[in-house]
Amino acid sequence: MTAHGVGLMARQEIRTRLRTGRWKTLLAVWFVIVNGLGLLLRLALEADGTSEFGHEGVPMFGGVLLGVLVLTLLVTPALGGQSINGDRERGTLATLQVTRLTPGEIALGKLAAAWGTGLLTLLLTLPCVLWPVVEGAVGIGRAAVVLLVIALLIGAVCAVSQAWSALLARSVTSVLMSYLTVFGLLVGTALLYMIGVPLTAERVDHGDHVHTNEHTERVWWLLAPNPVVVLADAAPRLPEREVVIDGRVYERTPASDPLGDLSREVRDIREGDDGDEHAVVYSSAGTHTYGGYNRSERDDQKSVWQYGLLFHLALAGGSVALTRARLRTPLHRVPRGVRVA
Repeated sequence: MTAHGVGLMARQEIRTRLRTGRWKTLLAVWFVIVNGLGLLLRLALEADGTSEFGHEGVPMFGGVLLGVLVLTLLVTPALGGQSINGDRERGTLATLQVTRLTPGEIALGKLAAAWGTGLLTLLLTLPCVLWPVVEGAVGIGRAAVVLLVIALLIGAVCAVSQAWSALLARSVTSVLMSYLTVFGLLVGTALLYMIGVPLTAERVDHGDHVHTNEHTERVWWLLAPNPVVVLADAAPRLPEREVVIDGRVYERTPASDPLGDLSREVRDIREGDDGDEHAVVYSSAGTHTYGGYNRSERDDQKSVWQYGLLFHLALAGGSVALTRARLRTPLHRVPRGVRVA
């Protein structure tokens, strides 16, 4: 396997994609919709006027990046979900397999083409993403990190979609499975966490009431693969300031920060209710919550993004290996209804 072979396959795949005019139209529509939504969000933040110190760029940056991540992951399965079985249905895959290109070069070349198209969609969102950077609300380092994380997540989803395309005979089925995989990562992980919290909670019966302690530190890992969690927790923190509320010291960012707020919530979940517990008591008088959570006492080292990112990279590596194995020739067993040439 050589870089020349991978590049040759990638160029051929990109030429095939560009032969139709639909891509230009879709990219133009994508550019208008994403940047239009970013502009509307900024106008809404300025009209609301509730951002601290007038830093509308910080919530705009976080909101736009979360929206861009979800939208790109919803578009990505269509980029690689039929790259293998689509060629097989058209009878062109066998032509590639009898050339001097190795299965690894074919797999990585097609992946590079799909990933490059996904990165192009990310590039078209830069006007609204870099707006807060230009006005100084967000540092260039923070913007670079979150864009890099999104790029890696796009590549991982492209690899998984391509693996489904190599594994399944029909392109419609592989695209559907690719979308179900993205749905599982975005929504399924959150649902599993919500189910796991009450299952791992401890309930102590005191006779007149039941004392329940939720141990989120036992199930935090269910949220780690979630792409939204990975992005938010990987974003570098904004400078924080201390405020005193009811005699207790809390740390708050100087402006509403969707990425930072979500990151703190996830790290709190990993740390669990240790010491300063949120104890929920169910009694005949109703439901009450005792205790609070002191932000200054939170361990800032309880990050989860590295585990989620490693999960996605391992998933991508396994998907590429599976695709490579499915492209090996000669074929000793051909699935029913599969067109070879």
